[in-house]
Amino acid sequence: MSVKDLLFEIGTEEIPARFMPKALADLSSYTEEELLAAHIDYSEIKVECTPRRFVIMVSDLSDSQKDSVEISKGPLKSQAFDPEGRPTKAAEGFARSRGVDVSDLKIQEINGAEYVAAEKREKGQATGLVLPHILDKILKKLSFQKSMYWADPSVRFARPVRWILAVYGDSLIDVEFGRVKSSFYTRGHRFMGSDSILIKDTSEYRKAMRDNFVITDPEERKNMILNGIAEIEKRLGASVEVAPDLLEENVHLNEYPVVFYGSFDKDFLDIPEEVLVLSMAKNQRYFPVRDDTGKLMANFVGVSNNKAKDMNVVREGNERVLRARLYDAAFFWKEDQQKSLDDLADELKSVTYQEQLGTVYDKVQRTKKLALWLTDELSLNDCRRTIERAAVLAKADLVTSMVYEFAEVQGVMGREYAKKAGEPEEVAVALYEQYLPRFAGDSIPSGLAGAIIGLADRADTLAAIYKIGLEPTSSQDPYGLRRAARCINEIIWGLPLDIDLYKLLERSASAFDIGTDIMDRIKAFVRLRLQVQLREKGFRHEVVELVLQTISNRPLQAYRMADTLEKRSDEVWFADLITAAVRVKNLLNKAGSAPDNIEISKLVEPSEKELYEKLMLLEGEARDSVDKYDWEKLASVLAELAPVIAGFFNDVLVMDEDISLRNNRLALLKKCQDFFLLVGDFSLLK
Repeated sequence: MSVKDLLFEIGTEEIPARFMPKALADLSSYTEEELLAAHIDYSEIKVECTPRRFVIMVSDLSDSQKDSVEISKGPLKSQAFDPEGRPTKAAEGFARSRGVDVSDLKIQEINGAEYVAAEKREKGQATGLVLPHILDKILKKLSFQKSMYWADPSVRFARPVRWILAVYGDSLIDVEFGRVKSSFYTRGHRFMGSDSILIKDTSEYRKAMRDNFVITDPEERKNMILNGIAEIEKRLGASVEVAPDLLEENVHLNEYPVVFYGSFDKDFLDIPEEVLVLSMAKNQRYFPVRDDTGKLMANFVGVSNNKAKDMNVVREGNERVLRARLYDAAFFWKEDQQKSLDDLADELKSVTYQEQLGTVYDKVQRTKKLALWLTDELSLNDCRRTIERAAVLAKADLVTSMVYEFAEVQGVMGREYAKKAGEPEEVAVALYEQYLPRFAGDSIPSGLAGAIIGLADRADTLAAIYKIGLEPTSSQDPYGLRRAARCINEIIWGLPLDIDLYKLLERSASAFDIGTDIMDRIKAFVRLRLQVQLREKGFRHEVVELVLQTISNRPLQAYRMADTLEKRSDEVWFADLITAAVRVKNLLNKAGSAPDNIEISKLVEPSEKELYEKLMLLEGEARDSVDKYDWEKLASVLAELAPVIAGFFNDVLVMDEDISLRNNRLALLKKCQDFFLLVGDFSLLK
């Protein structure tokens, strides 16, 4: 059987870079699925892209499909044939539905019963005949965050399709999509390549593309960018800050990346660093440059999609664009400082937070009140003045021109304007750190003031949004409540802070007159978030469930308890205790009921006497350990009980024929179960 390569390229207008990673993964997956479903063998699938094209290359496609055999199960043999062996209407109808003659039906035994079966064989078609249908299906399955339609309203794609190249070996594959028909022609780079490139054989493609300044492999373009950056670093004696997301965006913005560097006036370095970096990265996709001390330099590195004869022209053009943006930033930086932070905070009275919840100023006042309550709860008297001042100014930077232009520097500008205004360093830092962590894996606040304000702000948001009925659904979370709950736990664990989260939420809910039913939903929501995060920390599901039965209201203690149990789970006593807990639960369930009182005189076996005495001795210690969150002490108490209860089950027959002994032993087991439930249902760990 001979083999050939397939080359399929769909050319478009420029596709947004953010669409590319998912589209590439989908294309690879869909191509594999469709070739498998079509019974066509191949050796490798490679999917590539540029801003103007998607490319599928399949190596060594077989020249035809494999023959297929489809076996369909029909009715029981006894229903398909009468006693004389003649086919019934059931057999005839089944054969007809499968397109076979009734005489061709076979008998198969399945799970001890005999059924009739239809075997249908299909000879594979030539691959060239099947490919148009396969490629059409792949294109129609591909979806994007946003799609467009142009000539044919029934066809949608990320951007309008302008050409289609479809070659199998040296043969054209007829494909039509969006009223564009396939051909042997592709296009090169928009500025440096040809508008019409003939590809009569798949082996010609890569060289033709490279000759026309198109690098279809994203990994190769990434390496071109990184190598260009490395050369500039040597030239400048500096370090270029390469953010992975920005690098990927540049990869998908350029068909032929050319790395260059430029500079800007050093006076602009007086602007807060985050604003400079954001101006470069967000608006222009530039990489910032730092000296050997890590300080930002008055340089930037860009990636051009045009290899100009004189790259100085490209550099100067980019410098002019960046200079204009930095002039705007410098103006905002100066203009915003004309108002005091207190005046800015007062302007929040005219900024709506949510139409049912009032203004941002109202939210600030609630957050301040809640933060001060939390300060008192945790006895943070030394921080009280800092927390109160920072809470008043917490959202003042929202009404500055800089944050209006660059929303991402919210908090950063609060910190910088506070420093300029002479506020204490702790207040300035808190204005920034109230937003930490901003995403999974981000830093947590380094100071208590920012942490307390951040906790209060998020708790207020949870209560407020639940009050107006906009709680998260499976598909929507417009106010980021899942992120808020996650951040609360990360802050509590990171600092650490031993906070009763339910009490904090009840306090925040008091500002909205929230009823018990809503409050219960809020608690259930944060409990679920805590469960998910503890599992992400590596704790087993069963351990997490046990922990949350005991201490779901205190995230710090929940983490510490889970950590203690996980560390002791490999010890012999732990397994013995779980086995005993399961037996206790099963025996009590089987018995249906057990007396509440134990008659000491009826404890006749040494093992049951020892168990009773140990329970009486350790019960107070276990309760005290839980009350004081002394999880190591609790583990020691449980370790002391485990061999005793294991010995009881080895030596004593609980379900004795003597009813009085049996009931007394069941009462002892009920005492054991009550002891376990001081902590939780240990049978969960079986």
